[in-house]
Amino acid sequence: MHRFLAYRGWKIRTRLDDGVAAGPFPEFRALGWCYNFGIVRKLLALCVGVVVIALAAIPGTSASNITGLWDAKIVANQLEIPFRFEIDQTGNQVQGFFFEGDRKIGSSSGSFAGAHLILEYDILDTTLEVTFLGDQFAGTYRLNRPGAQPLAIRARRFVPVPADAADAPRVSGSWEMRRIPQEVKTPSDKQTWNLFLRQSGAELSGSILRVDGDTGFLIGRWQNGRMVLSHFAGQGPLLFEAKLNADGTLTIALNRSADYVAVRKSEARAKGVPDPPDPSRYTSVKDPSVPFRFRFPGLDGRIVSNTDAQFKGKVLLLAIGGSWCPNCQDEAPFLVDLYKEFHAQGLEIVGLMFEADADPALARPRVQTFIKRFGIPYPMLLAGTTDDINQKIPQLVNFGAYPTTIYLGRDGRVRSVHAGFASQATGEEYVRLKGEVRGIVQRLLADNPQAGGTASRGL
Repeated sequence: MHRFLAYRGWKIRTRLDDGVAAGPFPEFRALGWCYNFGIVRKLLALCVGVVVIALAAIPGTSASNITGLWDAKIVANQLEIPFRFEIDQTGNQVQGFFFEGDRKIGSSSGSFAGAHLILEYDILDTTLEVTFLGDQFAGTYRLNRPGAQPLAIRARRFVPVPADAADAPRVSGSWEMRRIPQEVKTPSDKQTWNLFLRQSGAELSGSILRVDGDTGFLIGRWQNGRMVLSHFAGQGPLLFEAKLNADGTLTIALNRSADYVAVRKSEARAKGVPDPPDPSRYTSVKDPSVPFRFRFPGLDGRIVSNTDAQFKGKVLLLAIGGSWCPNCQDEAPFLVDLYKEFHAQGLEIVGLMFEADADPALARPRVQTFIKRFGIPYPMLLAGTTDDINQKIPQLVNFGAYPTTIYLGRDGRVRSVHAGFASQATGEEYVRLKGEVRGIVQRLLADNPQAGGTASRGL
């Protein structure tokens, strides 16, 4: 059974019944777990073993102190994706951190004995297992699901790269990018994406934003006349390579499997590049004149519905997401802040969680971990799986992004629907989006349907 899922801003076709991912970017932000036969797993184990043996021949310091920053690489689809990793160790107690920009994503538990490190990430449902030899380590990173193939991972102690910005071209600013014509195969391939770049000397950071979310922080630098940036924060290994052309455009390759051309945003319309899709108009409802209905169990099994007394006369935000969804993780802290700021004025928020597993025994602890991590004070409901969202929420039209936020007025009718979430990695767009959402909430709170308030969308 196929379902389009938005993993960290990438809409990919996924076979959830057997775990096989399809589409041009099956690895984006959802780690791209591969499912295969035993022979491939044996080959991976052999490769890791060879690396460990090779490392053993390299003189180095004892692995007893592994605290500090590491230059790491994960191997996905035969590509080495670099990323930053940090380990904090106190005796046998150890924690490992991925980075999403400056935000750390820490392991929930771990152990270190001899030279062997095991780290568990409950929020990601993953395990990292490596062996240290001197100032290097090698091992695997895996999704904790039956049949999931571990990915090879290796690292060495962090060494600062000497600054060399003399000839680094200036590329900071807002760009718009499109798939090259010869690679367009589906209507979504024709969509324009936003690209945000920041630069300090030769150092670069940025993010790609499409209607269903962004890539997270891309980090890198100019190398031999090319821009080389990457992202991996426990999910979604992505390699971004680009060069600046003589006409001022960028030629971009993503994971060396998809090619794009980017132009400055200020020049996009003049060069015939269509506007990116509007997230506030991407998804709609069949009939905005009727109340929006939902009825799902909470984590305690109690049914929560739109007709409950607690929502009567309140402004209600329905946050469609999942514990697996990186952009949902980006959105959660903002929704928590929004709830704390406006709850006393009549704002309610309900999370509708669509998980990868239909079994509540598997889905419930993942949602509980999500709640605990972000300190969520509002109800989170087990709405179903990603396969049956159209059946569970039939009033929506053109659903295609996790997260999607539905804004209901005090009369229970839909006033606005917003697809995706632009995280901090998008810079000014993140700030703009937060201001827009706060404005919608304030206007809905001020609206009084009994006094003739409007129920139109796009507030």
